[in-house]
Amino acid sequence: MASGAVGTVGAVDKREAILRAARTVFAERGYHATGISDIARELGAGHGTFYRYFKNKEDIARSVVSHALRQVSEALADEDPRSSQSLPQYREQVARIGNKLFDLVVAEPELCHILFYDAIAIDRADADFAGRVLESAAAFTAAFIHNGQDRGFLRRDVDTMVVGLAVNGMITTGALRLLHAPDPEAMREPWIHAVETLMFDGLGSA
Repeated sequence: MASGAVGTVGAVDKREAILRAARTVFAERGYHATGISDIARELGAGHGTFYRYFKNKEDIARSVVSHALRQVSEALADEDPRSSQSLPQYREQVARIGNKLFDLVVAEPELCHILFYDAIAIDRADADFAGRVLESAAAFTAAFIHNGQDRGFLRRDVDTMVVGLAVNGMITTGALRLLHAPDPEAMREPWIHAVETLMFDGLGSA
């Protein structure tokens, strides 16, 4: 079913409609197998509409990934990396973030397909694109790790960015399993518990 014609809506709405259509098609077909014609078909409009707002497939793919990253940021916007001042608060925050990410994966599987499968494939001419995405996500996680170190909850002899990448890797692997799990909810507790255990038993201060 097409995402809807865009001839009578404003420029911003048209661009958003194209992004929604592209996100759906990328998630279903994958970046490499998707053509402009597939996006136009999902949108219910001609190629000309697409090219008024985006240069090419790579341009829209970057926009789709950026939009997906904003959704993740918005889901965690109320989590201040410096807010936890005690170990119980810190553990509660880690669990809370885990549950928010779990809910987002279950509610927005298309978003996860875009981030986990297509971000790396987007543009061979921009080899650092996926790297910048990973570094940005790691920096966000590293801020929470740094607070744990400053408060004495976590070991100080590890690099926060390296740990941020490692923790995000655990989260990504768990999220990928969720996308294909017959009963995702059954994985909630084991998934979050595993991340907590590795963080606090593997990184916990002596």
